[in-house]
Amino acid sequence: MPRMPARVFAALLSSDTGVLTSAELGERLRVSPAAVSGAVRYLAQVHMVSREREPGSRRERYRVHGDQWYEALANREAVIRRWEEALSEGVASLGPHTPAGRRLAETLAFFEFVQQEVPALMARWRAHREERFGRG
Repeated sequence: MPRMPARVFAALLSSDTGVLTSAELGERLRVSPAAVSGAVRYLAQVHMVSREREPGSRRERYRVHGDQWYEALANREAVIRRWEEALSEGVASLGPHTPAGRRLAETLAFFEFVQQEVPALMARWRAHREERFGRG
């Protein structure tokens, strides 16, 4: 992750509420509004923060969620599917027995493996989290 998005994410994660405005982020990190804006845009695109409006205001607040890592991994599913489609087309185009086709086929097999394992991994995580931290 680039440096500024990492700093913004860390600031949100370490705040008491997990919610800060652009001005609060800029003040905490001593950076310009443009730096915060670019970082938040990146984090929103990769589903690591969400934007919300303050009631009765035009100001946006940025939120990191308690189940952040679960959500980030779950949202990667669509990206992985697109990779699988592209890799399948590449294997079909190059042939599975060419060196390049074999690399693509192996990468495709990895993504398929990950897709199969993620649901069980997420279920184990939910059980572990509940056991360790309780519901909530």
